[in-house]
Amino acid sequence: MNSHAAQLNLILAWLGIVLGFAVGFFFGLNFHKEHWMGGYTSFRRRLYRLGHISLFGLAWVNFLFYLTTKSFTRASTAATVASWGFVLGAVSMPICCFIIAHRPRFRALFLVPVVSLFTGGTLTLWEVIKS
Repeated sequence: MNSHAAQLNLILAWLGIVLGFAVGFFFGLNFHKEHWMGGYTSFRRRLYRLGHISLFGLAWVNFLFYLTTKSFTRASTAATVASWGFVLGAVSMPICCFIIAHRPRFRALFLVPVVSLFTGGTLTLWEVIKS
């Protein structure tokens, strides 16, 4: 596997974890306010929470992809595309959540992270099956 592509997934994984801590700290300063961002069940606050948790969740996905590529015996186009799919998904998911929290009519933007993550997952599964 192209170690440079997988190395980017590892860096992005740790960046996602650190950003998740930072965003969580900011949210933690305000979560006790009952009506912060429209209240606990408001659309905006739910999307902010989704964006926050996606930083951690997609960091884990990128970390697991990095570990998985260690078992690949050869570089392949599918694995490289999967790597970039996970990178695009991890970057675009929290951004989409935060944008859509303020502009719900842009919800079609979710296609970017969803399609890229689905592609990355499918291609990784294919590579694991082939190995």
